[in-house]
Amino acid sequence: MDFPKPYTLAELAGRYGLAYVGPDELVLRGINEIHKVQPGDVTFADIAKYAEKALHSAASAVILPERPAAVPDGKGVLIAPDPFAVYNQIVKDHLPYRASFEGKAAIGPGTQVHPGCVIADDVVIGADCIIYPNVTIYPGVRIGDGVIIHAGTVLGGDALYYKRYPDHYEKMITAGRLIIEDQVEIGALCNIDRGVSGDTVIGEGTKIDSHVHIAHGVVIGRNCLIVAHTAVGGKSVIGNDVTLLGQVGVAKETVIEDGVTVLSQSGVRGRLSAGKVYFGSPALEASEARRIFAWTRQAARK
Repeated sequence: MDFPKPYTLAELAGRYGLAYVGPDELVLRGINEIHKVQPGDVTFADIAKYAEKALHSAASAVILPERPAAVPDGKGVLIAPDPFAVYNQIVKDHLPYRASFEGKAAIGPGTQVHPGCVIADDVVIGADCIIYPNVTIYPGVRIGDGVIIHAGTVLGGDALYYKRYPDHYEKMITAGRLIIEDQVEIGALCNIDRGVSGDTVIGEGTKIDSHVHIAHGVVIGRNCLIVAHTAVGGKSVIGNDVTLLGQVGVAKETVIEDGVTVLSQSGVRGRLSAGKVYFGSPALEASEARRIFAWTRQAARK
C-alpha cells in the first residue's frame, strides 16, 4: 500500500513516537507485508526468526521490537514494543479508501449488473461485463473488460490474517486490492479475497468454476482453469496455463509453474515444476504417485 505522500525515516518515526536507526532522510513510500515488499516500503517483524529476513528483504525500513546488532547499509529500523500494532496503526491511518456502498462505483459501457448486487464505491468495472444476481464486490476491486461473475460470488473480502496474543486474536488490517483482468469468468458462490497490503490478481482469460476460494495476495496467471471446490492459500503464485481440477488444496506460499496440471483431490505445497502432471497429497508427479499406490496395494495383499 502506497502512502499518499512519501515520508522520511525521521518523519515517520516522529509521527508515531518511535526510536529509529538509519539515515534521517531515507525516503519511505509505502507499507507492505514481508511477502510483497519493494524498495521504499516499510514492513515489520515481531518474531525473532523473521527479523533477519525482513532486514535483508527489499524493504527500506523494518519495524522491530528491539535494535538489531547490525543494520544493513541504507536500511532503517523503527523500534516498537509491538511491531504488529504499529504496522496496523500506520495502515489504518493511510487507508486509501473506506468501505462504503453509495452507488459511486465506476462501471464501463455495456456492462450488465443484475438485481441484488452490492458494489462498493471504490470499485472499477470495465466494459461488456456480466455481473449476475447477488454478487458482492468490496472496495479496492478492479475488474477488466468482458468479465463474467456468476451469482452469489463475493469479491475482495478481507484476508484471514491474525496475530495471536495470549488471550485474543488481533486482525491485520486489509488494505490491498483484488485485480481481475480481461475475459475472466468466475462461477457461482466463489470467494476471492483482496491482498493484505498488495494485490490479489486473477490473470487474463482465466476461468474459475463454482465454490472456489482464493485467499489474500494470490497471483494467478493467464488462461488457467480452476475447477470446483478448489482452495488456494494466501500468497501462492500460480503461473500461466495451469489446470487445478476439483477439490485441489493449495497450501499458502506455494509456487505452481506454467503449464502444470494438478489432478482432483490433491494437496499441493512447495513448488511444482512447469509442464508436469501432479497427483496425491502431498502431490507428486502423477506417474510416481500411481507407482506408489500400486506398490501399496500389492503390499496390502500380502
